[in-house]
Amino acid sequence: MHDDRSLVESRLKRVLEERVRPAVHPVSVPLTAGIWTAPGEPVPVAEGLAAPRTPIAAGEAWGAPWSTSWLTVSGTVPEEWAGRTVEALIDLGFDANMPGFQCEGLVYRPDGSPVKGLHPRNQWVRIAAPAVGGEEVLLHVEAAANPVILDYHPFLPTELGDKATAGDRPQYRLARLDLAVFDETVWNLVIDLEVLGELMAELPVEGARRWDLLRAVERALDALDLQDVGGTAAAARAELAGVLASPAEPSAHRISAVGHAHIDSAWLWPLRETVRKVARTTANMTALLEDQPDFVYAMSQAQQYAWIKEHRPEVYARVKKAVAEGRFVPAGGMWVESDTNMPSSEAMARQFVHGKRFFLDEFGVENQEAWLPDTFGFAGGLPQIIRQAGSRWLLTQKISWSQVNSFPHHTFWWEGIDGTRIFTHFPPIDTYNCSMQGKEIAHAVRNFKDKGRARHSLAPTGWGDGGGGTTREMIAKAARMRDLEGSATVRWERPAEFFAKAEAEYPEPPVWVGELYLELHRATLTSQARTKQGNRASENLLREAELWAATAAVRTGFPYPYAELDRIWKTVLLHQFHDILPGSSIAWVHREAEATYAAVAEELTGIVEHAQRALAGEGDGTVVFNSAPHARGGVPAGGARPAAALPAAPGRCTAAPRAEGGFVLDNGLLRVTVDGRGLVVSLVDLATGRETVAPGAAANLLQLHPDFPNMWDAWDVDRFYRNTVTDLTGVDELTLAEDGPDAVSVRVTRSFGSSTAVQTLTLTAGEKRLDLGTEVDWHETEKFLKTAFPLDLHTDRYAAETQFGHLHRPTHTNTSWEAAKFEACNHRFVHLEEPGWGVALVTASTYGHDVTRTVRPGDRGTTTTVRASLLRAPRFPDPHTDQGHHRFRHALVPGAGIGDAVREGHRINQPERRVPGGGEVAPLVSVADEAVVLSAVKLADDGSGDVLVRLYEAHGGRVRTRLAAGFPLAGVQVCDLLERPWDEDADRVRAEGEEIRIELRPFQLLTLRLRRA
Repeated sequence: MHDDRSLVESRLKRVLEERVRPAVHPVSVPLTAGIWTAPGEPVPVAEGLAAPRTPIAAGEAWGAPWSTSWLTVSGTVPEEWAGRTVEALIDLGFDANMPGFQCEGLVYRPDGSPVKGLHPRNQWVRIAAPAVGGEEVLLHVEAAANPVILDYHPFLPTELGDKATAGDRPQYRLARLDLAVFDETVWNLVIDLEVLGELMAELPVEGARRWDLLRAVERALDALDLQDVGGTAAAARAELAGVLASPAEPSAHRISAVGHAHIDSAWLWPLRETVRKVARTTANMTALLEDQPDFVYAMSQAQQYAWIKEHRPEVYARVKKAVAEGRFVPAGGMWVESDTNMPSSEAMARQFVHGKRFFLDEFGVENQEAWLPDTFGFAGGLPQIIRQAGSRWLLTQKISWSQVNSFPHHTFWWEGIDGTRIFTHFPPIDTYNCSMQGKEIAHAVRNFKDKGRARHSLAPTGWGDGGGGTTREMIAKAARMRDLEGSATVRWERPAEFFAKAEAEYPEPPVWVGELYLELHRATLTSQARTKQGNRASENLLREAELWAATAAVRTGFPYPYAELDRIWKTVLLHQFHDILPGSSIAWVHREAEATYAAVAEELTGIVEHAQRALAGEGDGTVVFNSAPHARGGVPAGGARPAAALPAAPGRCTAAPRAEGGFVLDNGLLRVTVDGRGLVVSLVDLATGRETVAPGAAANLLQLHPDFPNMWDAWDVDRFYRNTVTDLTGVDELTLAEDGPDAVSVRVTRSFGSSTAVQTLTLTAGEKRLDLGTEVDWHETEKFLKTAFPLDLHTDRYAAETQFGHLHRPTHTNTSWEAAKFEACNHRFVHLEEPGWGVALVTASTYGHDVTRTVRPGDRGTTTTVRASLLRAPRFPDPHTDQGHHRFRHALVPGAGIGDAVREGHRINQPERRVPGGGEVAPLVSVADEAVVLSAVKLADDGSGDVLVRLYEAHGGRVRTRLAAGFPLAGVQVCDLLERPWDEDADRVRAEGEEIRIELRPFQLLTLRLRRA
């Protein structure tokens, strides 16, 4: 037989595109339209409906960047359309290739009730089925002129990312405003041909099934009269019925489709626009659920439900109804789909506390899965957090983006730093925006790495990132692939149904231990430094506010600010979303974040100050409060003492000039040599005589790299950035800034490019650390600024703090997996150690860092260099990223064990406070072993007055110790993160009078409810 395959396939493509698809709406009449543009930010619905309209027609321009226009469209159903299905077709000027990334609309009825959203792939509004001739049509559209930030030539710098700089030129032209007949038979023919054509393209040419499909398609095209598509569509469909009815092979891969719209809570649009994106998408999805009985839709992020509840209660009522029916599934159990690398221990826990509690309170639903399809890697402490939030599964897709190594599993146990395991799935379809194309389904089958042991995978289905969700076309295609020869089988299922099946069929999956490192988007640990500093400051202030408010409530009757803390926590958690905290959003988002963090700091500082004044009592002296989880300067952890009662710092500081330039600083514990360049060329631990700085090297060295990644400017730093480096050693000024017995410091000023840096090196009496302050007035473009510490240490691994503990990473690059981790995350410290002696670099606000090792040719010793990442200057999506003034604080701690690193990391993040008064404040709770860190001390969220304590083992070892309550104790209850009884670890806690005996495994987390007598 002659091979005419290409001929038939090309015929199918043209007929489908030029004849069949246009015949879905065979006849139409224009609608009349009027427009009003709101003068500023979006207005309430009633105001938008009532505003006067100016006539507008298809082809006319509308929509300055970020503006909102209200369209009214009206018309009459022609008499001859009576009994047919009629739809309005409203094209705001869409580009079909950019769903979620451009203009969108929400359709309202005249009474103000929402109908559905309008998106590039969803432009229809059902008017009637069947229609009545002469029926009047009147609809209103709230149209958002969101500009295209990520265009066909991606990553070009643009000023469109902030309303203040975007200009007022109209962005769009109305393309179509019509009333049209909808031919369902032709529409079904389109779906039939798409499904079979796409499947055919994925089957082997030598296989019989491909040729069966080809001949069926050929017969269907022969049956179709291209001058009368509507009249012959049924005959064409009949020719396809046989091949569509052929069942899948028993061994076929099984895909659980979950309706989905991954809506970034902010990214290339501001938070206020996400509120509307969610309303538009959920209006669409609830309408689809009413029409499609098999369809299931899942939406994560409790914040987004809260937005609908507040701003679109009519849509929220539909959502609640669909949730109650089990069709609209609250997924993930987090407040937002946050970054998971940078949030603190407590913040990561609160993501689940507030997310799961919202779903329980609003819907009575407790979901079992963590749902994070787009997060940029996963910290090693997360499995324990997920487990103690009452969940057991994790879904993500982003690891498939890794540049170097292909992750070896799609379904596996993920084991965290404490040994907790979570059943985890990476969808092999490699997208969280599946559109049910045949190539996507076939890719999932070919790509699935667990063949022979498992056969289930999940497909999040619907337009996402900017929203839109699942379409009726996707649902129809899935229906045809429910049981179709040559294809995987597709079923709409809830996430929990998928996970239960996957877990049951794969009882012994492989295990992956430690962090899930994404080999991409590493620069998100540094971009937008102000956002990251605002986050860290907010986390620290929240811990303080809870601690002192709880202490004051128990001791003085201080009114505990439940509502205020709840609201502020949710604000901070929102800004940990995976495109806000990582610094990958437009300028508008980060400008607002900076203002929000300032307001949060002011309010929390007020709470702290009021509580501390209530505790400090009367007196003319000063009371020193220590919120850190370790005693400091004579003040107990979580307590306060009058300054007059504190012991003087031991020893004294001295500073002497060097003949070669620079200074030698000494406090009896450390001797620091600063050369004429203002660099630390020696740092000696006087107790051991051990030199910290590698021979011939200099520490606290600012280094500047070019930084122009191949893609994803704000997200990425590519390895080749290291090929070129400039050491900033020039000095404008070098002075002894402080010279007293309690502290000595050296200040050095440098200029480079268009920027300046001022570094202050301080040695304090009685402290075995060198404090490092760095102020940068930054005006570089596409540059990467780091500060380097070459250490005379031989080690093949180092520790970096993460949630509820720390993890170890290699210092070498033996394998591609290790080499790929050339930029990584830490929280408060990085620690390196030879047996018996180590060094810690602690930080108040930076996250990104790198560690490398070399062998010196002279003495053959090893130099291990730690570098903290300070600033970047990408131009997309915010062309002015990080410009301006910044302050950073670090400290280098020689002779540090892991316990010293933990303690000093908390010290730099939780500075003492001095308050007028005369009283001493005993800690509300205290623990006898420094290896146990109190992550939170607060009152229980239920208003009972119980004291809630969260703690964990921080050194990586086992510990038995006692927790003392500073109040009469009636009992203790082990809880989960949501403060509910947790029986799994009850045997590790025993009350003995006012003390509680506890046993902890390495990095184990415990939450205790202490009932007050």
